[in-house]
Amino acid sequence: MLQPQDRREGGVWGLLSSFTPRKGLGIGILLVIALVIISFSNKIVENVDADEIVVIQSPIEGRLDWYIQPGIYPQWFGKVTRYKKRSIYDFNQNADKAGKCTNGIDVRFNDGGHGTMCGSVQYDMPLDVKNLTALHTRFGSQEAVQRQLVETITGKSVYLSGPLMSSRESYAEKRNDLIHAVEDQIQNGVYRTFQEDTKVKDPLTGQEKSLMVVRIVMKDGHPERQEDPVLTQNGLKASNFTINRLPYDPAVEKQIQQQQSIAMDVQTAIANAKKAEQDTITVSERGKADAAKAKWDQEVIKAREVTAAEQRKAVADLDVQTAGARKREQILLGEGEAERRKLVMSADGALDKKLEAWVKVNEAYATAVKDYKGQWVPGIVMAGQGSTASAQGMPSGAQAMIDFLTVKTAKDLAVDMGFVGAGATKGK
Repeated sequence: MLQPQDRREGGVWGLLSSFTPRKGLGIGILLVIALVIISFSNKIVENVDADEIVVIQSPIEGRLDWYIQPGIYPQWFGKVTRYKKRSIYDFNQNADKAGKCTNGIDVRFNDGGHGTMCGSVQYDMPLDVKNLTALHTRFGSQEAVQRQLVETITGKSVYLSGPLMSSRESYAEKRNDLIHAVEDQIQNGVYRTFQEDTKVKDPLTGQEKSLMVVRIVMKDGHPERQEDPVLTQNGLKASNFTINRLPYDPAVEKQIQQQQSIAMDVQTAIANAKKAEQDTITVSERGKADAAKAKWDQEVIKAREVTAAEQRKAVADLDVQTAGARKREQILLGEGEAERRKLVMSADGALDKKLEAWVKVNEAYATAVKDYKGQWVPGIVMAGQGSTASAQGMPSGAQAMIDFLTVKTAKDLAVDMGFVGAGATKGK
């Protein structure tokens, strides 16, 4: 085990036993130097971010050293001022209950209407030492550059752009022109303008009224400037000007709403008129189509009837041809039959027919005489025939009549009979 004396010679006791006033003084000086270094470390070097521009003013010479690239640079107790390479001037904050931004820019239009423009504009700091030195010398800080330079020229540009149009135009058809006019004047200087009295039609009453209109002075197709571009002269570049809101005075808002309502009514009326016109055209075209369809339906019926009539005519023509052919056939048949009969008669004198006729005639005579048997009184007595008729039981007059008719029939039939009845004589 260590004895008390051994414990004093080692560890803390050993250090304390070897501590001298001279060593204590050295340690104290080192501690003071360390405290001083820690206290002023932020005055010795400075860190530059990528989106910053830093200027360090030498405490002895007053020289301005600009640092644009990111990194750590010596300060040596100099004064450091920081600028943002790109900043935004926002005049769209702190909206009140009515929707107006309390830090907005007032604007007045050529019809007397007022409004408050709420929006923002971005601007870039120059990156060359000359312009940076001039800005820093004149303004001294980022806030001063924005307040005294950017905000001032923006407010002036907004105020001078209002008279170029009416409240309704800024609300509707010339909204883009308003944005362009403000941004162009911020960057390139405000316009040189003149006033002109003109006649315009009131959209509410339809009556013409005099209106003082502000026109831009143009030269060679470009607007003339009232003053040199302040931002450009100092190397700043404005961009991306935006209007977020543009609340108008209540009277102007009411007037704009009325104008919008009238415009919508006009557009509705125009649309209805065009619709009616289109409906008329549609009805007319539909009527034409229906008429054309009806016409063609009739044409179809006509074509169908014509086809049927042509078919009937063709059938009738065919029937006529058939009848003609049949007629010619019958004629030929008749002529053939006549010729046949003629030839037959030429061959035998139509003996069969004549005999058949002679027989029938005699049969008729016989029947007639039979019914009047014993009632005949002869009026004519032919010689040599009386005894014969009497012998046959027939009156001589009846017999004579029969003989006469027989001869006549034979003569009519051109038949030469060799004998006629009993006791008849042959004649020529």
